[in-house]
Amino acid sequence: MTRSLLGIISATILFLFSPPPASALGGSAATIAAVYGSSTTVCSIAANQAIQQIQCWRDGQLLPPILPTVSFDYLAGGRDTLCAVRSGGLSLLCWNTSFDPKRIYNTSSAPLTSLAIGDTQICALRNTTSAAAICWRGNTVPPAQFPDRFRMISSGLRFSCGVAETSGRVVCWGDSSSSIQSDFANFSMFSIHVGGNHACGIDVSGIVICRGSNDNGQLDIPTNTSADYRDLALGANHTCAIRRSNGSVVCWGGNGEFSSSITNGTSFESIVAGLNITCGLTRRNFSVICWGAGWPSPAANELPLQKTLPGPCVETPCSCGEYPDYQTLCVGNGHICAPCEAIPLNPPPSPSPPSSSPSRGLRRGLLAFAIVGSIGGFAGICSVIYCLWRSGACFGKKKVHNSVQPTITNSAAAQQSSSNPPSRSSTLRRQASILMRRQRSGTSSKHADKAEEFLFSDLAEATHNFAAENKIGAGSFGVVYRGKLPNGREVAIKRSESVPKAKKFQEKENAFESEISFLSRLHHKHLVRLVGYCEEREERLLVYDFMKNGALYDHLHSKTNVEKSSSVVNSWRVRIKISLDAARGVEYLHSYAVPPIIHRDIKSSNILLDANWTARVSDFGLSLMGPEDDRDYRPMKAAGTVGYIDPEYYGLNVLTAKSDVYGFGVVLLELLTGKRAIFKNGEDGGAPTSVVDYAVPAIKAGEVGRVLDRRVEAAEVNELEAVELVAYTAMHCVHLEGKDRPSMTDIVANLERALALCEDSHGSISSATISIVSD
Repeated sequence: MTRSLLGIISATILFLFSPPPASALGGSAATIAAVYGSSTTVCSIAANQAIQQIQCWRDGQLLPPILPTVSFDYLAGGRDTLCAVRSGGLSLLCWNTSFDPKRIYNTSSAPLTSLAIGDTQICALRNTTSAAAICWRGNTVPPAQFPDRFRMISSGLRFSCGVAETSGRVVCWGDSSSSIQSDFANFSMFSIHVGGNHACGIDVSGIVICRGSNDNGQLDIPTNTSADYRDLALGANHTCAIRRSNGSVVCWGGNGEFSSSITNGTSFESIVAGLNITCGLTRRNFSVICWGAGWPSPAANELPLQKTLPGPCVETPCSCGEYPDYQTLCVGNGHICAPCEAIPLNPPPSPSPPSSSPSRGLRRGLLAFAIVGSIGGFAGICSVIYCLWRSGACFGKKKVHNSVQPTITNSAAAQQSSSNPPSRSSTLRRQASILMRRQRSGTSSKHADKAEEFLFSDLAEATHNFAAENKIGAGSFGVVYRGKLPNGREVAIKRSESVPKAKKFQEKENAFESEISFLSRLHHKHLVRLVGYCEEREERLLVYDFMKNGALYDHLHSKTNVEKSSSVVNSWRVRIKISLDAARGVEYLHSYAVPPIIHRDIKSSNILLDANWTARVSDFGLSLMGPEDDRDYRPMKAAGTVGYIDPEYYGLNVLTAKSDVYGFGVVLLELLTGKRAIFKNGEDGGAPTSVVDYAVPAIKAGEVGRVLDRRVEAAEVNELEAVELVAYTAMHCVHLEGKDRPSMTDIVANLERALALCEDSHGSISSATISIVSD
């Protein structure tokens, strides 16, 4: 309940500061798009359907729906290019004139909130704390030095512009962008729209301002009406706007070829522009009408498309009201928010304001301020309740992991916080770390109060004198045997190998000490539990709970697991559940153990499955306590298993928690592909290949299905969505540099979402946010 409440508060705040829909050349955050070039294509997102699919019209005929089982939020069109943001903003797909799909963005943490295409350049806004915008194609990128977030963006034929969220400043990039930016330097803008060589926008007082080239009259705003517009659409050399008063469209420029008379009597919800056409969504019946110099007909034609959504169906609250009848338009899948208009910041007084006057805007501004303040106070109260509910977690008590993850912040925020001065809580944690290290400096008698001590004779009897038939595996410490204690309890007994050399003995002794020191104080349902130990003469043995279903490695790579029906693990849902269990175990080590622990040997053979197929992380013989400050911890030498070792750790001896993330990423790729971490590629052997080199290129190309394990039944729509999310999470985990990898908390959030998708009724992505930034 608390988690849901906090999620609603976060979503509300995000929405209040979300960018307004805009309709520049090619469209931006719109539900209709005009594609120009070799042919004119108009597409929209269909309403009154459970799945918000894309429908298109070209050359006088309807085209088959694009990816009819997938829901989309926004569309944008450019030169022979159509792009769409999937519901929830987690993925951006683009198509050429043959409608061959290409995924150019896929994330699990930074959903897209706006989309714009200008000619061939594609730009979007991301829901992150600091990133302004991200662009693909073309030769221009947003200014990296710009520190503020953008409220909205727009792309034209030669350049792109954005409006700063807090200051209203216009920032542009690309050819001729500096002059346009200078032209808007003295204005605080609410929106900006880019055309061919000109740009127009609505300032914070609701006035339309146009700057740039006027060779076709595209800057000649009709006299005395510049405050009467609420939406703009710019083509190569024309400008159109929607009147606030009655929703009709007025156009200017284009050498007089854009007559407004052809749409007289029609009210529009929104408009978009192509190179030399304009299309609008009618208010009457949500049909699409197009006209202009480049349109095949001299009249405005209503396209034979199904009813089009006036905005995306979302779950977030609406700050400016909702569209009527949204329940029918969205078929119960969320609601549609009405677009926000420009709100004056410092309006002049007006004794009797009309409906669109500045003082009305002031009242709306005060209302928005009151809403934000109320939400802030409400969030504060909920935070106090949350702290009390967590038994004083906010008042100095140790953080306890309950396997239910909170809302995740993004990696950029985490990196920013790492540069701040250490907090009181982090200082106390470091002091606790030092104290615990000192407590471990004594003799082996320290084990007495941490785990049960067994006699060697009892353990030998439990395993029938360590009979070969009871051998079930091996770890970094030694060989593992199945045994039964006198009370009937089944256990796994790990016995160190005979090591006559002093150096080898010391290594085994260190592993023995490490397992006891860590596992005796760690209690989590996704970590293998230590029952006890034996320390007699040269013998070192560890006793664990018995994991009936063995190691994940054996289920994935055993020669007996060939047929589809031979293992419970040959199910996408089960594999994702196992990965989530293991991720929660590693997350506990990194984020909830005090001091934190780095496992150093995450691999599929160290993920064990109990009788209920619950996964648990095992083998802490190589584990180390994390650093006591934010600096990298540098051990004497790298340790781990070939194929799973973090390349950064192996090459530079730099160990951080992100080294475990790399190993876990390899495990995810094993689960997806069924391949070993290192395998021979080819029917007749071939050269050794890593699963990273095998799978990552296909994932980047959007061809996950090409590398999936064929032993698992083909994924259904919702399962395919989940598998793709796991694949992109794995891809981020195995980045060469640790700073580019997600945290285990991020990974847990992604896998929770993937598992939920497996059980969802249809394949659309909701608007929940998660946190891995994609390049």
